[in-house]
Amino acid sequence: MTTTPVPQADETAVLTELTETLHRVLPEIGFEDTPVTMDTRFVEDLDLESIDLVALTGELGRRYGTDRVDFPGFFASLELPEIVGLTVGQVVRHIAGRLR
Repeated sequence: MTTTPVPQADETAVLTELTETLHRVLPEIGFEDTPVTMDTRFVEDLDLESIDLVALTGELGRRYGTDRVDFPGFFASLELPEIVGLTVGQVVRHIAGRLR
């Protein structure tokens, strides 16, 4: 029987996982030279489109557990300008908070 390791809830581990997932899921974006920090904005800095964000959060949901991270609920709580200005840090803090 194989067990899946429990994801770490600290923000540094989540940031690392999110960055690795970003590069793996969206290699065509070409931001290898762009540092991904807590202040990095998905739309403004990484030039992600909504479909890219859906792919990224879908993969992160599979990694951390769709029910646990509840991205649909998270995005539903945001206004459109908040979604457009969404930062990596906001997603990291959401995931880490839901894993605690």
